Amino acid sequence: MVQTESDSELTRGDTAPDFSLTGTDGATYSPDSFGDNDALLVVFTCNHCPYAKAKFDALNAIAADYDDCAVVGINPNDPEAYPEDSYERMCELVDDGTVAYDAYLLDDTSDVARAYGAVCTPDPFLFAQDGGTWTLAYHGRLDDAMNPDDEPSGEPGFEMRQAIDAVLAGEAVSLDDEPSRGCSIKWRDE
Repeated sequence: MVQTESDSELTRGDTAPDFSLTGTDGATYSPDSFGDNDALLVVFTCNHCPYAKAKFDALNAIAADYDDCAVVGINPNDPEAYPEDSYERMCELVDDGTVAYDAYLLDDTSDVARAYGAVCTPDPFLFAQDGGTWTLAYHGRLDDAMNPDDEPSGEPGFEMRQAIDAVLAGEAVSLDDEPSRGCSIKWRDE
């Protein structure tokens, strides 16, 4: 397991790179698919990484608690190298309730992760709806529990919740972009 911290090329105010990805429900999704929301939380994640698994519950709770923020997981990992990150396993985790995001999508080329500058799982990007365009409002960790066995100093996901609350209130996110920590993305061959 190679641990790394997020560090993206995207900066606040940048437009969300487009994508067209298959979800665990078989449907195809793009950022526009979530246009009925005021906020969009895109999290590059996977099935096997202990850092990602440690944040499943926090992300599920955010998805359940916020009607106007879509939570979208994107798995960019190579399942040939890491079989537990297969599309079939993604579907199993959704079906058994382990993952309960608004959508869990497969980045079957890792190109979307590259476009966002994601480097680890989990790597969260929060976008605000701005006249039909998704603009980056915050790229940072969910909370201050940086290792899989750590407990956050507040509610799980509390920093991301503060950022989402600001976006939904039409305000700038006052939090610094603190990097997330996780397993390095297991890139698919280019």
